[in-house]
Amino acid sequence: MIVDDSATLRASVNFVLTEAEYTVIQAKDGLDGLAKLRDLQSAGTKLDMIITDINMPNLDGIGFINEVKKGEYKYVPILVLTTEAENAKKMEGKAAGASGWLVKPFKPEQLLWVVKKFVR
Repeated sequence: MIVDDSATLRASVNFVLTEAEYTVIQAKDGLDGLAKLRDLQSAGTKLDMIITDINMPNLDGIGFINEVKKGEYKYVPILVLTTEAENAKKMEGKAAGASGWLVKPFKPEQLLWVVKKFVR
């Protein structure tokens, strides 16, 4: 699942991952991401990984991660893909439960390398 308010970024991540034969679910912000997770849970769908931005309207990435870690998908690895590069923000993400951190813009091969580390 990719959670980002940028349609262009979601499309880029979707392209890279679908070319590598992953199935991608897209959400436009943290609230939309939580709604999609509830739908997946209701359908009994397994989720292998979440990729989220930090700076989003409605519910930011840190708030989204905090909520995910309270529910059914709490053990799903979460990769933060953001423009935020400062160490304090990374520590905040790690404390919330993020498994990894990539700074935008990303290289497709870099994203795939990280995803392959978490998704078997």
